[in-house]
Amino acid sequence: MNIASVLNPERVWCQAPGGSKKRVLENLAEFIAQHTADMDAGLLFTQLTARERLGSTGLGHGIAIPHCRLPNLAAPIGALARLENPVDFESPDEQPVDLLFVLVVPEQSTSEHLELLATLAGQFSQPEWCQRLRDAGSSQQLFDAAIAA
Repeated sequence: MNIASVLNPERVWCQAPGGSKKRVLENLAEFIAQHTADMDAGLLFTQLTARERLGSTGLGHGIAIPHCRLPNLAAPIGALARLENPVDFESPDEQPVDLLFVLVVPEQSTSEHLELLATLAGQFSQPEWCQRLRDAGSSQQLFDAAIAA
């Protein structure tokens, strides 16, 4: 599975506002809901924050992959964001996060969820790819850099 299978240009946000981990998740939940049919921003935010309470989704090196499951979702979706200003995400290396990929999967898709997370972690482990994301000047450039994996 590749990133292009869950990401579209409408769900890519370059220079997303932040301030705090909670505010970033709230902003991203609203952003995803605006660009996804029948998505409830409040439920998405609740699920994302519930997952974060289990342990930070910050990977280190300024990267986080917040993820959750939602009922009544037909297929996995993703959203990519580069923040205006990095925020503390309680990452293992204590570096603030500036790149986030939010992954939302149907409630029952366990193996697909894990496969997508592994794919994302693999991509984010490539410094050149991450630098291309950080160098993007617009949401379209960010999308193009992401799918050029």
